[in-house]
Amino acid sequence: MTTTAKRRAAKPAARKTAKRSPAPRSDLITTSAAKTSSRFHQALARVLLHEGGRVDHPKDPGGRTNKGITQRVYSSWRQKSSLPVRDVFEIDDIEVEAIYRFQYWQPIHGDLLPAGVDYVVMDGAVNSGPKQSGKWLQRALGQLYDSTIDGDIGNVTLAAVTAHPDHDQLVADICERRMIFLQALKTWKTFRKGWTRRVEDVLKAGQAWASGSVPDPAEYRPGGERKANIEDAKSDPPCAPGDIAIGGGGATSAGSPTFIEGIKAELEPYVAKAAWLGNIVIWLVIIGALVAAAGLAYRWWAAREKAKLDDALDRDGKTPDKPAIYLPPPGPPPAPAKQ
Repeated sequence: MTTTAKRRAAKPAARKTAKRSPAPRSDLITTSAAKTSSRFHQALARVLLHEGGRVDHPKDPGGRTNKGITQRVYSSWRQKSSLPVRDVFEIDDIEVEAIYRFQYWQPIHGDLLPAGVDYVVMDGAVNSGPKQSGKWLQRALGQLYDSTIDGDIGNVTLAAVTAHPDHDQLVADICERRMIFLQALKTWKTFRKGWTRRVEDVLKAGQAWASGSVPDPAEYRPGGERKANIEDAKSDPPCAPGDIAIGGGGATSAGSPTFIEGIKAELEPYVAKAAWLGNIVIWLVIIGALVAAAGLAYRWWAAREKAKLDDALDRDGKTPDKPAIYLPPPGPPPAPAKQ
């Protein structure tokens, strides 16, 4: 054996190294971040079109507003940023984007919501607050969301959104819950046209993005920018009229059974002397029965209206009776693929 051959034979074997998982590709991370940032800017562009510019309507609960940002929100933002408070009409574009991102997009976890759903929830958050918009999402999830309706979009809510089989339908159910809420506000009669048209536009755009298509351009709908806050909800119907009508609480107002019974008691000693007084007593009995029936009917109506308000304003903390999702029936397992 030659010297060269000996050297080759004596060469140690190459050391085996453990295989390592490939490091995350920076281009993939950048692409993912760009997609979520792009979705935020797409959603923001449509929201700003719906919000319009400077608004100072005397009946707008939000008060002085510019680009959908109220004076209260802007003042709070400036104070937290250690900046002097100034008129919201002087807000600049950088502040607008920062406020929308941190005040609305991040609280609803827009980066973690699917396309279309993120925009619909964000638009609702801008108009009625992140908590309220989160409640509409949780209610729309139906039986997939088995927890308290609190508006906090956390892991349970996000898992239910991921499990939902039809985001197009989810967008429609969120908008339906939003419309039910709007109709329960005292300001509904004033701003119903603008709100209705805005939600219709939001529905179409959300469903377009959910299905992967391009929505039609957004349009400004006058009145749609008015704030829709739960503080402006209608009051529950009072129970007192029904209680008085059926004699609850010993009521003695005119027309109540207690009052009518008192009149009857006063007239009965004279019935024998004047026959026509007997007819009056009969009529008093009939009127008393009618008043009591009306009182019962009113109490039933008041209870029904309160239940409707509880549902519209999500005060009961329950999920809807009818599920919002329609899962396909289980079928036979798929046949194995041919080799």
